[in-house]
Amino acid sequence: QLKNTFYERRVYRHRVTLSILILLVMTMIVVGRYSQLQISDYDIYKTQSDRNRIQLLPIAPKRGLIFDRNGLLLAENIPSYTLTVVKERVQSLDDTLAVINEIIPLSDDDIEQFRKRLSRRRPYEAVPLKFRVSDEDIAKLAVNRYRVPGVEIDAQLVRHYPQGELFSHMLGYVGRISEREVDVIDPVNYSGTHHIGKIGLEKYYEELLHGTVGYQNVESNAHGRILRVLERHDPLPGGDITLSVDAYVQEVAYEALKGQRGAIVALNPRTGGVIAMVSAPGYDTNLFVNGISTADYNALQNDPDLPLYNRALQGQYPPASTIKPIWGLAGLHYGVVTPTTRIYDPGWFSLPDDSRKYRDWKRGGHGTSVNLEQAVVQSCDVYFYELAYKLGIDRLHSFATRFGLGDVTGIDNTNERAGLMPSREWKEKIRGGHWYPGETINVGIGQGFMLATPLQLAVATSVIASRGELRAPRLVAAVGDGPVASAPLLGKMENVSNAQWDVVTHSMEQVVNSAQGTGRGLKAGLTYRMAAKSGTAQVVGIAAGQKYDSSALHARNRDHALFIAFAPADDPQIAVAVVIENGEHGGSVAGPAARKVIDAYLLGKPVPEIVPETDSSGPVLGALAGAEANE
Repeated sequence: QLKNTFYERRVYRHRVTLSILILLVMTMIVVGRYSQLQISDYDIYKTQSDRNRIQLLPIAPKRGLIFDRNGLLLAENIPSYTLTVVKERVQSLDDTLAVINEIIPLSDDDIEQFRKRLSRRRPYEAVPLKFRVSDEDIAKLAVNRYRVPGVEIDAQLVRHYPQGELFSHMLGYVGRISEREVDVIDPVNYSGTHHIGKIGLEKYYEELLHGTVGYQNVESNAHGRILRVLERHDPLPGGDITLSVDAYVQEVAYEALKGQRGAIVALNPRTGGVIAMVSAPGYDTNLFVNGISTADYNALQNDPDLPLYNRALQGQYPPASTIKPIWGLAGLHYGVVTPTTRIYDPGWFSLPDDSRKYRDWKRGGHGTSVNLEQAVVQSCDVYFYELAYKLGIDRLHSFATRFGLGDVTGIDNTNERAGLMPSREWKEKIRGGHWYPGETINVGIGQGFMLATPLQLAVATSVIASRGELRAPRLVAAVGDGPVASAPLLGKMENVSNAQWDVVTHSMEQVVNSAQGTGRGLKAGLTYRMAAKSGTAQVVGIAAGQKYDSSALHARNRDHALFIAFAPADDPQIAVAVVIENGEHGGSVAGPAARKVIDAYLLGKPVPEIVPETDSSGPVLGALAGAEANE
């Protein structure tokens, strides 16, 4: 019995000792681990903890505003609410989307675009799921917030264009950042930003308008809700820009084209500033800001009038007779003609040793004694056939480029086209053939291969108005409070005399003032001196000797109406170019539109309805027939 007691005590002591040792070891392990966590690895785990608790959130900058010359707001930012999701705060993304769809409806496009944005996001970045969330939907989400952790309503400023389609082609629009754009933008500066300039001024001045991103350090709970802001660095807003454009003149120009397809461009010949630039029809750019619907986009894309097409910068048209003042000046400059040089116009012109006839628009011609002024005033084709033949394509090409033809103007906008001023080299390179004299004849009346945009025609008119100063047109007049320098002077025609400019300017004045002028219908009530030239550009050729019959042609195959003008002729302040597709007569269709724009700018008030006389200059009768390959 004693032995058993002794043995049991001994076993008990061993067990107690072992238990104490085990407890001590475990305690040491716990203390050691605790020391490692709290001392050795403190910085590591604190950082990891802070990452879960503290976030660095970007603050998108406010996009710069756009004003017209008088301070009228053309592009603004308005509050809008966006439903966003932080993936790291969501246990099951699919389940969360399903719950959200029960609360407020999500379209297939919403989900598809969300998943695309999700693949491009940064960690803990709030990804937009639905834009333009209504107050009613916000209230529904608030009631069900406990069901959707990681989902927030984000208040943002989004772009809005209060003038609608009036400035659509000029301003362009912003839209959601695409996958392609993600690869080229600065990911840091565009964090928190969902929109970028897509076209027009919005794209051209994107860097200026966007601004610089800010950020804030915030503490959040396990559900992602922000508890407090620890640190904040405000973003730098984008720069505001003021245009040289006059919104009133812009509206008058757009109304002048109402129901028609075409473009009007008005410039200040002294500075190169754009006064008005419209393309009709336009479209509502607000549709694109947060993603246009498929139905709306298809309606615009399939519209036969092509509202998305910027005719002012991209439309390329034969300049037709609007080129004649420039060719007249070229003839004077090169000494090929003088103001008193007269030609006989029987109604047609033939090249030496060629029986083919290039006909005048006027049957029977303009008589036995036609000088340069009469040729411009009455738009005599035969005079300019002969003048072009004597000048030759080399001199015509060289002279035209000094008026900005055949190359982009350099305007501060996007997608401008260069038009075409043909040359021997161009023909050889593009067409793989020689240049023929008959092709020079076509260029003499602004037809054939020759093409110009409405903007180029306005620039060329400004060069005439300023007596040889070629400037790159500019839309932006000021950035913030600081003015922008005038458009750079690209060239100055020093070697053309004032006397030669006088002849051309006076001839263009007589287009309006003379009883035989093709723009005589615009003279009524005119309170300033206007210099102008009309043009009628063929869309389809007609056979030699065949009379132009618009009633026999499809409406889209009828001639284009063109008109250029500047005023006052003795102190030019505005130069205008008008192109109306299938308008048929420059003087009586495009001319009144130009008059309205000039009146609006110079007089600053609405103008009475202009009822023009019938245009005396019709389309060329078979002028192009057989003219393509005369040797």
